[in-house]
Amino acid sequence: MIVAVTDYLRQDKLPHLWCGGCSHGVVVGAVARVLAGLGIPVDKTVITTGIGCFGKADDYFATHALHGTHGRALAFASGVKAVSDDLTVLALMGDGDAATIGGNHLIHAARRNMDITAIVSNNNNYGMTGGQYSATTPSGKKTSTSRYGNPETDFDLCSLVVGAGGGFVARTTPFHVRAMEKLIAEAISYRGFSFVEVVSCCPTYYGRYNREGGAVAMVASIKERAMSKEKFNLLPLEAKPGYFPMGKLHLEEKIDFNTRYREVQQKAQDSHRES
Repeated sequence: MIVAVTDYLRQDKLPHLWCGGCSHGVVVGAVARVLAGLGIPVDKTVITTGIGCFGKADDYFATHALHGTHGRALAFASGVKAVSDDLTVLALMGDGDAATIGGNHLIHAARRNMDITAIVSNNNNYGMTGGQYSATTPSGKKTSTSRYGNPETDFDLCSLVVGAGGGFVARTTPFHVRAMEKLIAEAISYRGFSFVEVVSCCPTYYGRYNREGGAVAMVASIKERAMSKEKFNLLPLEAKPGYFPMGKLHLEEKIDFNTRYREVQQKAQDSHRES
């Protein structure tokens, strides 16, 4: 059965409400095209979100959706997948939702190797509530709550997820849309916890506070600073600040949580019968 991209989107909700130049709409479009390309049934897809600008993403999908509290998108996604293994579950989050408020859930979803695809549109601040700094705001950058520079050190989300046990980890940008679609498709097809970070832009707050120009200038800057993992590793250490590796950064085949849990259930049943 051929599935159209429009089957995944709620036409009555378009155009979206995000600010001009925001990257979130690019990500939503990519996800819809990937779902259609993979032919995943609309009624077998669940999208979970939390609070924040990108937390509004579920409004635009015609799939099943679960809109939860701030930072809990992965907790809800884990519950859905644990109960219904036949569903394709995606958690769409911003950096505040995934790494700052929801950082603990991110670590444990990766550690458990839940068969969930986590997609984080990382624009380095809390866009919905006024541009406060988050766990991914680069050190020294200005936000509404760090007018003289962020005093904290930021997370590298991909490194964090790899360290926590994530099997598939990738990074892309809103400029590299085709690469984004390919990585998301691979992430969804991966059996286990998959993580895709989209290095995004917020012209309204982060870009304005740091005088990075409008959306075109911000995307151009992201494109310039993104490079393959191989090229990034060849950069001398002093040249790396601001640059980042993109593409598929980590791939490791592991047994997912649901498979391991079924094995535990079987052992318990066998033990019960023997006793």
